[in-house]
Amino acid sequence: MRLSLIDISIIVLYLLSTIFIGLWYRKKARENKDSYMLGGKSLPWYKLGLSDASDMFDISGTMWMVSLCFVYGMKSIWIPWLWPVFNQVFLMMYLSRWLRRSNATTGAEWLATRFGKTGAGVTSSHLVVIAFALLSCLGFMAYGFIGLGKFIQIFIPWDLIKGYIPFEVAPQYVPHVYGIIFTLFAMFYSIIGGMHSIVTGDMVKYGIMTVACIWIGVIATEQIANHKLNVPNGWYTPFFGKHLGLDWSTIIKEVNVKIKSDGYSLFAYFFMMMTFKGFFAALAGPAPNYDMQKILSTRSPEEASKMNGFVSVILLPIRYTLIISLTALGLIYYHQMNLADGAGGIDFERILPAVINNFLPVGLVGLLLAGLLGAFMSTFSGTMNAAQAYIVNDIYIKYVNPAASTKKIIGMNYLVGVVVVALGVFLGFFVKDINSVLQWIVSALYGGYIAANVLKWHWWRFNASGFFWGMLSGILAAMAFSLLVKFGFISEGDLLYWFPVLFGISLAGSIGGSYAAPPTDAAVLQSFYTNVRPWGFWDPVKKIAMANDPSFQPNKNFKLNMFNVVIGTIAQCCLTILPMYLVLGQHSPLLITIAILAVMMLILKRTWWNKLKEY
Repeated sequence: MRLSLIDISIIVLYLLSTIFIGLWYRKKARENKDSYMLGGKSLPWYKLGLSDASDMFDISGTMWMVSLCFVYGMKSIWIPWLWPVFNQVFLMMYLSRWLRRSNATTGAEWLATRFGKTGAGVTSSHLVVIAFALLSCLGFMAYGFIGLGKFIQIFIPWDLIKGYIPFEVAPQYVPHVYGIIFTLFAMFYSIIGGMHSIVTGDMVKYGIMTVACIWIGVIATEQIANHKLNVPNGWYTPFFGKHLGLDWSTIIKEVNVKIKSDGYSLFAYFFMMMTFKGFFAALAGPAPNYDMQKILSTRSPEEASKMNGFVSVILLPIRYTLIISLTALGLIYYHQMNLADGAGGIDFERILPAVINNFLPVGLVGLLLAGLLGAFMSTFSGTMNAAQAYIVNDIYIKYVNPAASTKKIIGMNYLVGVVVVALGVFLGFFVKDINSVLQWIVSALYGGYIAANVLKWHWWRFNASGFFWGMLSGILAAMAFSLLVKFGFISEGDLLYWFPVLFGISLAGSIGGSYAAPPTDAAVLQSFYTNVRPWGFWDPVKKIAMANDPSFQPNKNFKLNMFNVVIGTIAQCCLTILPMYLVLGQHSPLLITIAILAVMMLILKRTWWNKLKEY
């Protein structure tokens, strides 16, 4: 264990600060349901944006992205489009405004504004979105849990502390024990203090990570100046052809094995399928998790847009400074690190903790560990808050105790928080590694979510019955695909290529279910259309709205929104690759990137920021 007294002190101080934050906001969180779940919708957009960015800055994802950067170099910036990362651009340009205009508390509550409170399929659509939300929340919690344990195990070897533990632990479950310990801290401050506590904790963690990332960026830049990175041709460019074009055989032959197992060799086909899926996923809007809860917590639709724009600005430069710095140090000191996975292979996800544990100075190690522990806590607590909101608001209050007092609601949030954490930890024991659960979430479960949630925004005839059957068919198909992966009929890396089939099944369920039931009540449709003002296939509703109110102005911003999405995506890519060029000392590409980013920002100032109140 390399941790010095200074490093340990920094980590302990951070953990104690989370307890203090939870206790500090305990009273404020107990004021009412909205204060607990949404911070009373009083938090400014920049705080929520910073908090949302912190939730995305997780340990598991960062370990995965460092391993990608090591293997694929600059081309690794495209692989997170699997999520897709550019969904933040769609949210920034228009979708978060549409969502916030509902004034709902959760995604399930939002459905009442779109489909009404009664009618065919309303209850079932309500329940299926809760089921999806809980499945995705528990999946993300298991994903973060296993990543944390895997990370901590490198810094605190089990041999050093097993003599103090009064029970035996099998080697494969050591990461889970570590995960449980730190999960308890995340659970405490988020359950006690609610959204106020979560946002403040995220701000503290982001400050720590910013200092640590800049420090490690300086160290990596100095090391690169004294060492030439031994990488294949094409590693320094984000551009690619039909094939990936990276040959590691004479450098680190195990990397070629990873590229083959990832299934990214035919990179052009992978990119096209990833972009195809990502476009529809972004059109669907935010999934019912912490991202949606932060949007619903904003003070106005305009602030919701600003919040999502701020996420990319505040997250990407800092996060990719860390990623490229750890990658560069991993390349320089590769032969001095032990990355063996215990099965005769190389585990590239161990690069991040191995570099921190062996090649960084005292103090920086403590800051990075505190920040990355905070990253886990941010993701875990934000996800837990979303799960609490769905169970308490959409099940307990709606079906069990509609007249519940504030005291009972807060007490139920406490209970639900403990149960949700226990379930997330339990599922973590069945996760093989970070990538397996990640592939299932982004390629299977979210693939089943997309069709119904694109149609709900853009097609007037889509109803609650269609939503239920579209979601149900998508989720069941996702489950079936996960079984096919488990039994070896489909590899994890090929799940993405099955997306059109999954999407088609869900789309068929959505359309068939819609026509199997009457249209949504006209009054509900008109209320939704005039309040949210979406564009899309709304002509029958638009005619009614304009007949009832000749002064009503329909949304004619489709072309402008799509133009801004393209410009915003280019700017997002620049924000991603700019710190990479800076740390690597690639001066010409850096200047070109800065120039492109400046032009994109000037365009968005005129076509987006200045028009926020107009559409």
